[in-house]
Amino acid sequence: MCCDHTFRITSCVASWPGSVHDSRVFRQSALCAQFENGQHDGLLLGDSGYPCRRFLMTPILNPATNSEQDFNLSLCRTRVLIEQTFGVLKRRFQSLHHEMATEPPQAAIYITACVALHNIGIQRGDVMPNGDGFLNPVNDDGVRFQGRNDGMFMRQHIVNNFF
Repeated sequence: MCCDHTFRITSCVASWPGSVHDSRVFRQSALCAQFENGQHDGLLLGDSGYPCRRFLMTPILNPATNSEQDFNLSLCRTRVLIEQTFGVLKRRFQSLHHEMATEPPQAAIYITACVALHNIGIQRGDVMPNGDGFLNPVNDDGVRFQGRNDGMFMRQHIVNNFF
């Protein structure tokens, strides 16, 4: 799953078994192909289990400067949105807390329906509280970049110009 800064789920692939690594699911997804083909303007944030790509920012594995450490901290603080979104989804739909007693194709339908209902709730302003208070969307300042089509170069550009 992917979400935006308002906790709205923007992409959901529920058709793979849970044992498949997230990076493989993403690599095979329509969303990845759309980003590769330039159909989206923006960035995705991932953890260190994903490869750094032009459109997918991941942490710097061994940060050597304060700027690189600040980048990693910001990435981590922003990536927490997807974890919070998962928490909201599970609080709204208790059946997602446990293994579903149904066949995988039916479970995928249930999960997709929960995501659709979650997005309707977000659209209507039904914001769920988290453990620390209410979830609040973050500002979307946007990062525009014209340069080499390379994830490491893009990440370093962000570190150098914003941190």
